[in-house]
Amino acid sequence: MDKKRLDYYKKKLQTRREELLKSIARTEEEGRTADDDPTVDLADKAANSYTKEFLFGQTNTDRSTLQRIDDALDRIKKSTYGVCAHCETELQQKRLEAVPWASHCTVCQEKQEQGVL
Repeated sequence: MDKKRLDYYKKKLQTRREELLKSIARTEEEGRTADDDPTVDLADKAANSYTKEFLFGQTNTDRSTLQRIDDALDRIKKSTYGVCAHCETELQQKRLEAVPWASHCTVCQEKQEQGVL
C-alpha cells in the first residue's frame, strides 16, 4: 500500500479512535448519573437500571472497537496494515473503507465468524 493511502487510513482510524474515547467517557458519565435521584419511584428505578445496563453494554462494544482500532494502528507501525492476518492477501479497498480496522479479508472473516478459523 502506498504511503498516501496509508496516511489516509491512519487519519481515519485516529479520528474514529478520538470519537470513541469521547463517546465512552460520555456514556460512562451518563451511566453513573442514571439513578442518582433518591426520590424516584420503583418503576423509574427499574427504567433507570435498564438504561444503565444498556449504556454500559454500549460502552463495552465501543471498547472492543477501540481495541481493534489500536491493533490496526499498531499494524500500520509494523507495516502489516492492509494484509489479511490469516492468508496474507491484500485487503480490498472497499473493505478498508467500510471497516478500516479490519484484520482479515472477507473470506477469512466469514470463516472466523463460523468458528472454522
